[in-house]
Amino acid sequence: MANHLDYFLQTLASEDSNGKKLGFIVQEMGREINTTGSKANYAPMQKAVIQMKNELEQIKEQILNVL
Repeated sequence: MANHLDYFLQTLASEDSNGKKLGFIVQEMGREINTTGSKANYAPMQKAVIQMKNELEQIKEQILNVL
């Protein structure tokens, strides 16, 4: 997940960043979050996964404005 976050920030900061590339990175981040959620049997981790999903949805909405 850290690699996806770093790549997202690098892409966002670059002058030639585009919405499609950011959308792909966000999709991969979503897969990582879902994998974490499916493997976590610890209630606080489940809460963190739900919060990450909510934040990711907000990021997706913002990316749609770029597209």
